[in-house]
Amino acid sequence: MFSHISVGTNAFERAEAFYGALCGALGLKLRFRDPEAAAAAWQPTASDRPLLFLTRPFDGQAATPGNGHMVAFLAESRATVDVCHAIALAHGGSCEGPPGLRPHYHAHYYGAYFRDPDGNKVCVCCHRAE
Repeated sequence: MFSHISVGTNAFERAEAFYGALCGALGLKLRFRDPEAAAAAWQPTASDRPLLFLTRPFDGQAATPGNGHMVAFLAESRATVDVCHAIALAHGGSCEGPPGLRPHYHAHYYGAYFRDPDGNKVCVCCHRAE
């Protein structure tokens, strides 16, 4: 469905550490890293798309989080959701909703919500029964 999702940052090294740890826990691999351009991307191990693309905004303005915008990662298990939430907080993220069931979405929805160090809202969720 998606080719790529771009997330803007004002502090590339910090954001790269945050997303690198998160993507590693989700089984995504680094596709490229260019510190001079302040850009990096991760992809699934079995294909070249979709990409999560991290960069400073191309227009040279400050990166700002949007109200209502969120990147949601699919996790294979509830345990992975828990690990990702802990990784996010350990790498400068802030909690927007701890790991847990959200039955108002559906009976097996298990998710965690947090903000990255730049303030972008992120979710990691699992749709499988335990």
